[in-house]
Amino acid sequence: MTRLPDVIVALDFPDPETAWELVERLPVDTWYKVGLELFTRAGPPVVERLVGEGRNVFLDLKLHDIPNTVAGAVRSASRLGARLLTVHAAGGEAMLRAAAQAAAESGGDGGSEEPSDRLRLLAITVLTSLDDAALSAVIGPGASVEETAGRLAGLARESGIDGAVSSVNECRAIKLACGAEFLVVTPGIRLAGQGTQDQLRVATPATARAAGADYLVVGRTITQATDPAEALERVRAALLD
Repeated sequence: MTRLPDVIVALDFPDPETAWELVERLPVDTWYKVGLELFTRAGPPVVERLVGEGRNVFLDLKLHDIPNTVAGAVRSASRLGARLLTVHAAGGEAMLRAAAQAAAESGGDGGSEEPSDRLRLLAITVLTSLDDAALSAVIGPGASVEETAGRLAGLARESGIDGAVSSVNECRAIKLACGAEFLVVTPGIRLAGQGTQDQLRVATPATARAAGADYLVVGRTITQATDPAEALERVRAALLD
C-alpha cells in the first residue's frame, strides 16, 4: 500500500492563545500550517514553540519579492526549523532559483545536513479561491487554472523547488508533468457534504489521495469541531474511503 498523505491542520487564528488551545488537544505528531494571519500576530516565536515541542510546521508565507529578499527569508525560515515553506511561482525563475539555493545551503533546523530535515520549498501556483473567470480578470482573457497551474509548477521544478501547492483538480496533471517525487500540497479539503466556504476548488480526502497529493491542508473541518482530535481521525479515516 502506498503511503497515505499527511494531514496538515491550518492554524488560521487571530491570536496565539486560541491556536495553542487547539494544538494541545491534538497528537504531538500532527503537522500544522502557520499562515499569514497567525504569523503576523505572533511572529517567529509561534514556529519556534511548535518546533521545540517536536511538531512539524508548514510555514505558509507565500513569499513573493526580489530574489535576494526571498532568499534571506528562506534562510530565516530554515533557522526557525520549519519543514515546508511557500513561495509564489509567479515571482519568476530568478527568485525561485535564489530561494532553492538558500534552502539547500541552509540545511535543516540548526544547520542539519540530513536531507529529510532540510526545509523544502513549495511553489504557489493558483490560489484555490480563483476559478477560470477570476484568473482571467487577473492575467488576461482565456486564462485557464489548469494550464496556468501546470505551467507554474513546471517552472518551479526546473528552478529547483521541491513541490507545489495546488487544488486537487490540478494535482494529477502536475504529478504527471513534474514526476512522483515532486511534492503536491492540496488545500481546500472538506469531508463529504461540507460547504466550500471561500474556496472554489475543493475536494474530499479520498479524492485528493487518488489524485496523488502528498499533504492535505485541513482547516475549519478540524479547527471548528467540538472534538478536534476526533475530527482529525475522521479526516484520516476518510483517506481510505
